[in-house]
Amino acid sequence: MALVDIKQLHCPQCASKNHIHVYKSINAQDDEKLRNKILSGQLFDFYCPYCEYRARLYYPCLYNDVKGKFMVYFIPNIDKGLISDRNIESEFENMPRIKKRIVATFNEFREKIIIFEAELDDMAVELTKSAVAGAIHEKRNINLNDGYFSVYNKEQNIIGFTFFLEDTKEPFTQSTKLDVYKKSWNIVSRLGKKEREMKGFVKIDRAWADNILFRYQRYGFDTM
Repeated sequence: MALVDIKQLHCPQCASKNHIHVYKSINAQDDEKLRNKILSGQLFDFYCPYCEYRARLYYPCLYNDVKGKFMVYFIPNIDKGLISDRNIESEFENMPRIKKRIVATFNEFREKIIIFEAELDDMAVELTKSAVAGAIHEKRNINLNDGYFSVYNKEQNIIGFTFFLEDTKEPFTQSTKLDVYKKSWNIVSRLGKKEREMKGFVKIDRAWADNILFRYQRYGFDTM
């Protein structure tokens, strides 16, 4: 079941006292409505009934999908690459194969859930994303900011990402063949062994993937 606290919060605009629900932990199988609120962002919506002020208030939230065997820990702006939580580790010590990730932004939080629900390997997805962004820059001289997994179609043999243009911040979607994802999986199965063996929550993001891609190319293997 969800672990929720009721917190007192003064509205940033009118200073009125509000009480909000802060979901510290959510179990995907217990309440699908909460899952949907995460994916839409509504879980973090704040509304003041006194002045009608609206905002997104992000706070640490642990998402646990027992059936899918993954956990995603959202801690806004965290810069650590690995964290351990003894209480969580002891509670799920009989599930050694569970994937545990830590993310610093809401978009990454949502993305990880979607990736794991699609039964994809997030390391391979991140490496594919990095390779696609690099190819776009090299071939079209387009600079891209953060991108997110957005397209997956087995029948059409494609996987795709939505990036944001560095200059205009406009979305830019690019897809590639699943063969690139499969090659990425082969690479991270070797170069990502250390992270796979870690027991805590691991950060697998664009910076991690860029490092893996650099190591892969530096070691003299064929480029992607």
